[in-house]
Amino acid sequence: MSGKIRTLIVDDEPLARRNLRVLLEKDPQIEIIDECRNGREAVKAINTLSPDLIFLDIQMPEMDGFDVLAHVGPEHIQGIIFVTAFDQYALKAFDVHALDYLLKPFDDERFAHALRRAKAQIEAHEINRLSKRLLALLEERESERKTDQKEYLTRLMLKDSGRVRLLKVEDIDFVEADGNYAKLHVGRTTHLLREKMNDLEGRLDPARFVRIHRSIIVNLDRIKEMHPHFNGDYIVVLEDGRQLRLSRTRREQLEARLKISHG
Repeated sequence: MSGKIRTLIVDDEPLARRNLRVLLEKDPQIEIIDECRNGREAVKAINTLSPDLIFLDIQMPEMDGFDVLAHVGPEHIQGIIFVTAFDQYALKAFDVHALDYLLKPFDDERFAHALRRAKAQIEAHEINRLSKRLLALLEERESERKTDQKEYLTRLMLKDSGRVRLLKVEDIDFVEADGNYAKLHVGRTTHLLREKMNDLEGRLDPARFVRIHRSIIVNLDRIKEMHPHFNGDYIVVLEDGRQLRLSRTRREQLEARLKISHG
């Protein structure tokens, strides 16, 4: 294309924006026309400036990258590179729709590869094809959202000596398997629920509860510490000092739920 590629950077992290700016400034074909700190700024900039190329962070508070696309309309995007910290499983969606992305942290070589592809796409005026890909991605995400809007338990009904008691699920510290029962630990009190662990796990909100062992489900809000144990296992320490075993096969899942990163 004639002239420079007018480029917009969208990321809520100052360091991430700086890194992209430094890399882009090395390319004489690129003109950085603006930087946005959040989704709302991005929508305004895209509608006002009509950039040729957008580096779009997906995970932003309030309005994420997908919301930005939904607000401006995929047909107004000429070139796009997603910048994300998604795991490899989530990134399959971008691969399926042939959309390029940079997985944080990325190196100079991966950045250069993504930029070359974006330039070729812009040069070939593939905006219609890109719009269809982005629209398909948004439709897929909306479908997943509706599927994920599952009603999870908020209360449990417990029968005790002929009486019925309602227990708020959020009050449960952890659940322990006990044969065909689930033993609910609430403070120093326990309650038996005639339900198998697998069935109960499927009815608990995964944003609040996670299975750390085949026989233990724990409330994430109660976790205070994690300590290495034998054979690669870990010990999870709750706020009240109680210790639970974390199997090594479930450690990564727990760390992802707790949003733990290794320095």
